[in-house]
Amino acid sequence: MTDAFSEAWLKRFEERLNADPEMRVIGDWFTTAFSLASGDKRCIVRFERGRLVEAIVSPRLDVRCAFGFRASPEIWARFFQKDPEPLYHDFFAMLMRVPGFVLEGDTLVAMQNARALHRAMNIMRTVE
Repeated sequence: MTDAFSEAWLKRFEERLNADPEMRVIGDWFTTAFSLASGDKRCIVRFERGRLVEAIVSPRLDVRCAFGFRASPEIWARFFQKDPEPLYHDFFAMLMRVPGFVLEGDTLVAMQNARALHRAMNIMRTVE
């Protein structure tokens, strides 16, 4: 998945996530921003009430986010496979069992939003 976290990819993610009926139901309290990092690529996605409202590619240092996920391009590629192998099928499994998949920042905020975050990450896996 060479174009993960690019502007075009983030736009497709935004469209898919904002059209998701499940996210509309569970996302009412999901207002936060988090980063996604792969090698030297980094972006920040900002949510308001379960909707992805802003995606920033290569953010400057003054763009704030509560937490973030960091992994090598190889780990992200395994996560984005159409039929991922065990442990790479779910970001919670990766957090617990894949040493190179790291949750950074305010982990409490991430876990307070676990249900909506889980849905967002599952939708992310479907973006082509």
